[in-house]
Amino acid sequence: MMGFDSQDMTALLLTLKLALVVTVLLLVISTPLAWWLSRSRSWLRAPVAALITLPLILPPTVLGFYLLLAMGPDGPIGYLSERMGMGSLAFSFTGLVIGSLFYSLPFVVQPIQNAMESMGERPFEVAATLRAGPVDRFFTVLLPLCRTGFITAAVLGFAHTLGEFGVVLMIGGNIPGETQVLSVQLYEHVEALDYPRAHRLAALMLALSFITMLLLHGLRSGKRSAKVLGF
Repeated sequence: MMGFDSQDMTALLLTLKLALVVTVLLLVISTPLAWWLSRSRSWLRAPVAALITLPLILPPTVLGFYLLLAMGPDGPIGYLSERMGMGSLAFSFTGLVIGSLFYSLPFVVQPIQNAMESMGERPFEVAATLRAGPVDRFFTVLLPLCRTGFITAAVLGFAHTLGEFGVVLMIGGNIPGETQVLSVQLYEHVEALDYPRAHRLAALMLALSFITMLLLHGLRSGKRSAKVLGF
């Protein structure tokens, strides 16, 4: 396929698998977090928000280093995984998923939180007067009104996971078929001075990122057009 060998294709499939798994998990984790952040008046709100957004400014290698320590035999995550019979999570696909969850969390929480805050309380008050329960309100009020926020969060989380390098390299290393994602494979080609293969992988990642962001902007433009037309 366009000059890609089997190792490149394996890295591509592994990257897409990682991005898909992380995006689904992040949507599940981020929804209650975003809800709490958009509604809570607790003093804990600011510290929790700071922790969630920390990966936006923290060097990926720093985050990857501490996660690697946490997943090691002497770390809390590594201790639990060993006790549960899962073995070490460092240098494994599961470890990549955990690291990616932390690293991409703010890119998913913030769009959902912004959508929930802009929605306000009024729709829920109206639904409550119609005797809609919490689950009913979630599916018939929250999801439709915050749909754009959820779509934006999913696209950003997927795109951000596609381009990870520092965190995945620190946690997963460079094991073909297990932790060797596209960004690490590209680094390998550059290290080996194999620039033709590096160019092909870089172009592929550029195309994937562009298509993903084009989809996001297209969805936003469609939403604005629908509002103008009164839909």
